Amino acid sequence: MGDVRSKYDLIVIGAGPAGLTAGIYAGRYRLKTLIIGQINGGLMIEAHKICNFPTEKDISGFELGGKMSANATAQGVEILNAPVKNIQKTSNGFEVWAADQKSFTTKTLLIAWGTEHRQLHLEREQELLGRGISYCATCDGMFYKDKTVAVIGGGNSALTAALYLSEIAKRVYLLYRGEKLPGEPAWVETVSQEKKIEIILNTEIIELKGEKKIEMVALNRPYQNKELLALDGIFVEIGTEPKQYDYLNQLKIERNENGYIKIDRAQKTTAEGIWAAGDITTGSNNFRQIITAAAEGAIAADAIFKYLKMNG
Repeated sequence: MGDVRSKYDLIVIGAGPAGLTAGIYAGRYRLKTLIIGQINGGLMIEAHKICNFPTEKDISGFELGGKMSANATAQGVEILNAPVKNIQKTSNGFEVWAADQKSFTTKTLLIAWGTEHRQLHLEREQELLGRGISYCATCDGMFYKDKTVAVIGGGNSALTAALYLSEIAKRVYLLYRGEKLPGEPAWVETVSQEKKIEIILNTEIIELKGEKKIEMVALNRPYQNKELLALDGIFVEIGTEPKQYDYLNQLKIERNENGYIKIDRAQKTTAEGIWAAGDITTGSNNFRQIITAAAEGAIAADAIFKYLKMNG
């Protein structure tokens, strides 16, 4: 990676579709660029199947993330897989500390760290994580071969998780608290036709039960005259929420009431020299998709290139 005080034109924090696309554009603009992210592809790599990316009829998130990463490095961009520990403003830019006390200086910053899985916030949820509770069907699905599982949620991530698990598990319950599944009609239609998936609407889990692992759950309303549902595993797919880091406050970046970073049409934040892109922002009409994250990353890289050209 070079010396401990490597200097860059741009450091991108986050290696999801926004960060990787920004890297691709920044590399072609010949900006010395470093992407720092824990996993190449971000949450995208957990997607079993992506069918709405323009160039792909059907691709896994892992494969699409790999393609984006390969393109970024082909443009001369460096990628460091590590968490960011701290960021501080300097007289001529920023200093970024990653794991192992490595620090890097940069003229500009792009925040693209995305979001994290929203939790059920039930008692014993963290205790049973990995023992029946999972937030990633593609990561943990194979542990539930020929077993009975539930997917919690009704959006596209929940629908595709249920379809993936139907190829592995004996039975899949899809539990959603509303009256109608909010996912794309095409996915809803496919899920509704899968015989191994049973959709249960207007229903929420209110209690997790089991000694050393999930054995059953209590529901807020009876299902088939029973208030308990026997399960081997639960896959939580109820959306995401912004990642929050302490160092964000000291950078004086304005966020909305839900924690998303406010941006202008060029992806610029309220802090000088800092842009943001992807699911962490208030942009793209709150339509948080891979393609909108990539678009925001491209816009941000273009704006940063113009900024550096004017400001040296």
